[in-house]
Amino acid sequence: MNRAMSRSLSSSGAVRLAFALCMITTAVNLPAPLYNAIAARDGLGVGATTLAFACYVAGIMPVLLGLNGLAERVGRKALIITALLLSLCATSLLLIAPSLLALGAARFLLGVGTALMSAVAPAYMQSLLSGEDSRVATNYVTASTALGFGLGAAVTSLFLLHTPSISPPSLWLYLVAASLALVLAMTLKENPPSTMKSPMLRLPRFPKGALPFGLAIMLAWAVVGLVIAVLPSALRQHELTAWSGFATFGICSCGVLFQPWARKLSPYRATLLGLVILPIAYGLVAWGAVQGYLVAVLLGAVVASSACYGFIYLGGLSGVLALAGASSTQASAGFFLLAYLGFSLPVMTTGVLIDYLGHAAALTLFGAILLGAVIAVTGLLVKSIRLLFD
Repeated sequence: MNRAMSRSLSSSGAVRLAFALCMITTAVNLPAPLYNAIAARDGLGVGATTLAFACYVAGIMPVLLGLNGLAERVGRKALIITALLLSLCATSLLLIAPSLLALGAARFLLGVGTALMSAVAPAYMQSLLSGEDSRVATNYVTASTALGFGLGAAVTSLFLLHTPSISPPSLWLYLVAASLALVLAMTLKENPPSTMKSPMLRLPRFPKGALPFGLAIMLAWAVVGLVIAVLPSALRQHELTAWSGFATFGICSCGVLFQPWARKLSPYRATLLGLVILPIAYGLVAWGAVQGYLVAVLLGAVVASSACYGFIYLGGLSGVLALAGASSTQASAGFFLLAYLGFSLPVMTTGVLIDYLGHAAALTLFGAILLGAVIAVTGLLVKSIRLLFD
């Protein structure tokens, strides 16, 4: 009976943590369908919108690289609670003063919160599920965060389809749900801070053969960023902006459906398969957005997600960790460094090009560069395989 009660308490803690993780990530793309409306209200273009969007990465990078030892000093629970508070503050800011400047500040806060969460979520979940297979904890984390990244945008789109607004009820609804998550997170079992102080600075490292995996996720997350930040303005030309949240849900959350398949493949095969899928899926999304074919956009987003959050994400990270050996922390940092660079720089560049060239030309140019880059990274990956096994 004691064992059954202990397992029940562990499961309850895992569910509460998963709910907190879902709420933290839900806030990230909650206002995504509003980007275009906010920019238009401020009299600004797509380039300014993508700059505000990229403030998220500006919040992530300092934590990812410079605050690696924070969890050991303050405890994991404190970082989860801090991330929830930052998410609540960011959403409140958008309700109080909806503007592109507020969006940039909110995105920065959300970046800090997401980085704090990412630093502790897997290990914290594993500690709450003590005695369970480590894959159970991983499944909790990946499922809850993948759902959250797309859920917020989809809920906002649902409200916009009913009544267009710059401050839809989804923002208020989020404040209620995240407040509940905060209360539940406060009841989680605390892990006392470690007496051994790890270094705060974590410099990225690329083990031999790992760079192609990092370049692959950089290309994949560039497509993700483009769909989230640029697609609403393209769909606006066809009065389909309100549907952009469902495209965000498709590209962020549907990848989890392909992860079981990705786990059955070797890291190299999974990453290569993702690289084959990526330009095809992007082409479908871009063509649908320019022509106004919503079905093509949504289908392309789901197919792209299979690569971005399925094959390339799992395959690439698994490959890097397998090559890293004892330096897995630095190798993981290098992998995500390239991922977030892809999530920001190409998106900002494309946004500026759209203001000058228009959507069709800019999206076509991005597609051509993406295809060339995919071919180059595929060649590097194949070369890496040969070097390792020769």
